[in-house]
Amino acid sequence: MLGTGKIEISDEVIVLRPLNMGDAGDHLAGEDADLVRWLNGGPGTKESVLRHIERVEKMWQDGGPVFTFAVRLLAEDILIGTIDVQLCQDAYRPDQANIAYGLYPAWRGHGFATRAVRLALKFLRPEASVHSALIRADPANVSSAAVALRAGFRLVEPAAKTRDGHDWYEFVLR
Repeated sequence: MLGTGKIEISDEVIVLRPLNMGDAGDHLAGEDADLVRWLNGGPGTKESVLRHIERVEKMWQDGGPVFTFAVRLLAEDILIGTIDVQLCQDAYRPDQANIAYGLYPAWRGHGFATRAVRLALKFLRPEASVHSALIRADPANVSSAAVALRAGFRLVEPAAKTRDGHDWYEFVLR
């Protein structure tokens, strides 16, 4: 089973570690209209962010099924976004994980999202029951699709054929 809440995964540029209460203020401050549109489903408040992080911390303690990482820039120890690794989701095969990510505006376009996705795949590799990872992207979110392709995912289902209206990109782990 993945997750202890004490994990850190790094590529010497960024580090993924479990999102925690110490990240709440920076996480809320980093939100913008794009994160609300593509990922969050609505604007955050101090209270909603604290509730979210409480759930995140409990998931880490319980061993999932969702693992939310803070994405931090190593050189400056700055929170630049988050990435979720979601297991055992009803919408996918039991051997698939879903990856969802969002970077704060100042940190987009520098390759950090691609790095974070690659590190999330590294987190998944030891989990023998997970054979592939998915990234689902709204067809209008070309940046998210570009991240998936740069990270080595391939388009397996266009939005017109999926039940959620998103393009599905897959990375086969084993």
